[in-house]
Amino acid sequence: MPTVRIAAAQAPEIHKDIPRALEFLNAMAERAKARQAHLLAFPEGFLQGYIVEEQQARELAIDLNSQRFLELLAGFPTSGPMLVVGMIELADEKLYNTAIVVKDQALIGRYRKHHLLPSEAAFTEGQELPTFEVQGLKFCINICYDTNFPILAEQVSEKNAELIVCCANNMLKHNTAEKYKWLHNSVRGQRCHETGLWLMSSDVTGEREDHLALGPTAVINPNGDVAEQLPLGQIDMLVFDLPYAM
Repeated sequence: MPTVRIAAAQAPEIHKDIPRALEFLNAMAERAKARQAHLLAFPEGFLQGYIVEEQQARELAIDLNSQRFLELLAGFPTSGPMLVVGMIELADEKLYNTAIVVKDQALIGRYRKHHLLPSEAAFTEGQELPTFEVQGLKFCINICYDTNFPILAEQVSEKNAELIVCCANNMLKHNTAEKYKWLHNSVRGQRCHETGLWLMSSDVTGEREDHLALGPTAVINPNGDVAEQLPLGQIDMLVFDLPYAM
């Protein structure tokens, strides 16, 4: 069975500092390119930070049809893996928790988070579930809380995709982070077991004030088992050779 090399960043939490986010993105993309990875994922809200307060989110949001976004793309790598990157999107005055797919400074497409937490009331729910392809591997995107809903994984499977790329941001209060640190993979593993899909997650790690992010950044197989995972709390990049049907 053929394989495609995929990768995911376990990134520091970066708030309101797009140049720093792009610096980290380019460094990880260069590492992934050197490892001959074809796909590289980043966390939820990575470009501007995971920000849910409406006024702040609006100040940072970017319209994908704007000159500002074209200038942003110019800061992406000119070659290397296809990138899946979380961001705050503005469209028709609405805010979306979005993951964009970029290859060689060109926008391939986007996915907008379907299932929003109560704290994400400033955002509008996404409706579409686009399919992407890299090296013959079809994949769809979920964003963090999306993976709690079996119906979304079922829809991915119905599209004949083989992989869910999960952009996550689990910067939580200390007690919650410790309590849930094994639960994230458990929930995602259920979706894989139910559908026969692979899943690769990308998450943040680090600490601020009374919050803690541990990850996890992992690959989960169709049986629901963790096939590969970065150590919790460690900034790094996971690389995995994923078997798939042509």
